[in-house]
Amino acid sequence: MTVKSFAGLGLTKQLVRTLEDADYQTPTPIQAQAIPLLLDGADILGIAQTGTGKTAAFTLPLLQNLEEDNERARPRQAHALILAPTRELVLQISDSIKTYGRHMRLRQIVVMGGVGKRPQIDALRRGVDIIVATPGRLLDLMNMGHADLSAAEYLILDEADTMLDMGFIRDVRKIISKMPDERQTLLFSATMPSAVAKLAAEILYEPERVEIAARSVAVERIDQRVHHLDAGAKRARLSELLNTPGFERVLVFTRTKYGADKVVKHLARDGVGAEAIHGNKSQGARKKALDNFRKGRSRVLVATDIASRGIDIDDVSHVINYELPNVPESYVHRIGRTARAGADGIAISFCDSSERSHLRSIERLIKRSLTVVGEAPGGPVASSAKNSRGAAHRPGSGARKRRRRSRRSDRRAA
Repeated sequence: MTVKSFAGLGLTKQLVRTLEDADYQTPTPIQAQAIPLLLDGADILGIAQTGTGKTAAFTLPLLQNLEEDNERARPRQAHALILAPTRELVLQISDSIKTYGRHMRLRQIVVMGGVGKRPQIDALRRGVDIIVATPGRLLDLMNMGHADLSAAEYLILDEADTMLDMGFIRDVRKIISKMPDERQTLLFSATMPSAVAKLAAEILYEPERVEIAARSVAVERIDQRVHHLDAGAKRARLSELLNTPGFERVLVFTRTKYGADKVVKHLARDGVGAEAIHGNKSQGARKKALDNFRKGRSRVLVATDIASRGIDIDDVSHVINYELPNVPESYVHRIGRTARAGADGIAISFCDSSERSHLRSIERLIKRSLTVVGEAPGGPVASSAKNSRGAAHRPGSGARKRRRRSRRSDRRAA
């Protein structure tokens, strides 16, 4: 689907003007595909990684639908729920809602751990239009009787695969069990492991499938390089690169929290200032590190995969994989942070002898070989040359969806 403007997607003039004021010019592929379907009331199964514009793809139609519904939430209730796995991602989604909905009289609340419960309880007591939450804290408040989802008409699950990795799927199921069956449901995930596919089959009703291929982010816009070296040589190579002109805002990935802290200490000894963000850091420390990186007060941020979810920062010049991920899809997530919304970027990976199988898995996924800097042991690593599959589209129809769409049409006609 090729759409050159947001006006062509069915958004209201008010939202289009807001997007123009925010310098949003052309819809990304997932926005062009998803927004019209969501405005029509369809359930969505979205397969897309970070950096594709999916937050706007689901928040814009949600805001428009809520504005058209024009219903005030009762105390402790909400009209819409957005669940995300990490605090950073919750805050990012909340900021997007504030940006797109700044001319609307809709109320939202962030519900997450790491901060006091009382302000969240007080806000819920008055009733809200949108709850943006991490599963653990929301379930806690529900069990305490402070949140009632029995009237919520919209449910959005973002980064469902990460929620699975973090052990939240059971909490998610408990939360959904308290919501009405008659609702519009969206599930977004970068990958589709069996547990996520099972959840999607349980909660989505004849969903439309919107898929943005991983290679569109990983291959087309990013210069990808690999350095083959011993594990003990990574620290010196990292410091060398970071002292090279052009490495202006750099995101470094490690596999573990301990590894992230260790890299920060090594860089400090080499005269390179860096901060770490991972699950063992307090919310205040994570927010400070992220703000410093976003505002340019620090140019190097070292992160683990899970903590990095929700890092949405423009102008990241380089992503460096200090350690290759053992899940190839995580590589796509990582490097996509240097190619935000159509920009180009550079991704550099360090690969020691124990990581060569990870590299082969990554190259099979993205269907190309990384550019070798220096010499590769045993010659270049082979890559698959299979053609990628295009986006899948699975149309659906049914009584419940027709009722939702009929209600939406009636509202527009009223």
